[in-house]
Amino acid sequence: MALYPWLCRWSSIRLSEVVLTRDRTAFTDRPRLPPQAYFLVSAVFHYLGPAFAVLLFARIAPLGVAWLRIASAAVVFALWRRPWRYFGKLSTADRRTVLMLGVVLAVMNSTFYEAIARLPLATVGAIEFLGPIALAAAGMRTARNFTALGLAAAGVYALTEVRIVGQPVGYLLAFANCGLFVLYVTLGHRLASSGNGIDRLGAAMAVAMLAALPIGIRQAAPAFTSPALLGAAIGVGISSSVIPYVCDQLAMARLPRATFSLMLALLPATATCIGLVVLGQVPSLRDVIGVVLVIGGVALHAEPKQVRHEANKREEQRWITSGSATRG
Repeated sequence: MALYPWLCRWSSIRLSEVVLTRDRTAFTDRPRLPPQAYFLVSAVFHYLGPAFAVLLFARIAPLGVAWLRIASAAVVFALWRRPWRYFGKLSTADRRTVLMLGVVLAVMNSTFYEAIARLPLATVGAIEFLGPIALAAAGMRTARNFTALGLAAAGVYALTEVRIVGQPVGYLLAFANCGLFVLYVTLGHRLASSGNGIDRLGAAMAVAMLAALPIGIRQAAPAFTSPALLGAAIGVGISSSVIPYVCDQLAMARLPRATFSLMLALLPATATCIGLVVLGQVPSLRDVIGVVLVIGGVALHAEPKQVRHEANKREEQRWITSGSATRG
């Protein structure tokens, strides 16, 4: 009982720190982790999802796996964020962005699984990262950043070892996935910069589930009679569409699009590291050189001072505004 008055005094002090001043709110509520940390978490889980998917391909067709991934992620977002509470309050432009992202997520995941069912994952990955590298190039303004882009591109090429094998339809799907991935980055940044990005992402995932329903539900049917398959599908959804997409939103909100696009070049490097630590796959000398080039390119990249200053101002205003909205 003696502890209760102390807790009351402590809670009132903490409440005053958050409520009394707008400047204190911006400082107290600011996230402590750098955006690069969120990206690294996303990069790790980006490749844990396919590890679960491998278990499913033998029993469920690729489009069924894609729908199960989307649907399980949509259910998690629905239980966690209840995104329908925010969707109705959005402006027409923001609502259109959410709908577009939902359709992009549905088609992107479907084409990705159909592509890796026909082509080596390394080939699909190499084609997929052509888009982000192009986005990064569009945002480059200095010789240093062009050099950073060149190092990252060379590292991705060394890691992925593009090979011209497989079916022509596979390449068509892989390039379609590349274009959709660019749209995901562009629309995802639009959501993140508007505030409440995770809630809007949850709404977009619900749209994706409905958009992919006609092409995936029939092939996903075997999972509904097998708890093991359904559990693996849920693992795919959480690892591939919940954790990485949420971390992407947290990183996108605080990184310029060109910087985020360049950092996507780290994904093949993280795949190599995960293969070594988790699967015992020892990288070759070419793989090590590729990792070094990618890390060197990302480390060399620098945001222009004006872009960084504007990003900091947007972040400051966003946290002040969110603190005011919380106080109601």
